[in-house]
Amino acid sequence: MGVVTSPLNMSEGKVPPGRARGRLQLILILLVVIGPMMLATGMYKFQFWVPDSRNYHGEMIGDGQSRADLGVSADEQRWQLLVSAPRECGLDCQQLVYLARQIQIGLGRDASRASHALATAQPLSGDFQARLEREYPQLQRYALDLDKYGAASNGKADAQLWIVDPHGNLVLRYDARVKGKDLLNDLRHLLKLSNIG
Repeated sequence: MGVVTSPLNMSEGKVPPGRARGRLQLILILLVVIGPMMLATGMYKFQFWVPDSRNYHGEMIGDGQSRADLGVSADEQRWQLLVSAPRECGLDCQQLVYLARQIQIGLGRDASRASHALATAQPLSGDFQARLEREYPQLQRYALDLDKYGAASNGKADAQLWIVDPHGNLVLRYDARVKGKDLLNDLRHLLKLSNIG
């Protein structure tokens, strides 16, 4: 009678070739599935291989602030180019108002998806008021609450231009040095990605 060998009696832990291949395949599958998640988590936690470049030109507002937090009461359901002037609307402010209108016109067929507006804390000069009524018939006008504005704008007292989404969320902020082409490209990109407004 021959000696029956059981798997326990096999010589010193050698694994049959089929089982070794199966274990290798299992390890490779786990690496393919879990590896990218582990790599992404490590990149996020330790900030390595994170690209420094960005494809927008303004300052991203990613903290959930809204137009109301800025001190502006409005019910606009479209994208909005909102100029804020906590002090008098001087040359920088007037340049941003002009730029906001030009950007809306520059949107072409998407111009109806956006509006332009001015929020001021102080009364406008008579000349500028008359000019707005004559040359900016679609400009929306709002009062600016300085108490709320100071907290939301990080104490910036200069005129700012904000891109506001149709839900009233602040998306991007620009100062008077912004180039019109950069602002137009940012807004076009947002409109392309958005299904709202």
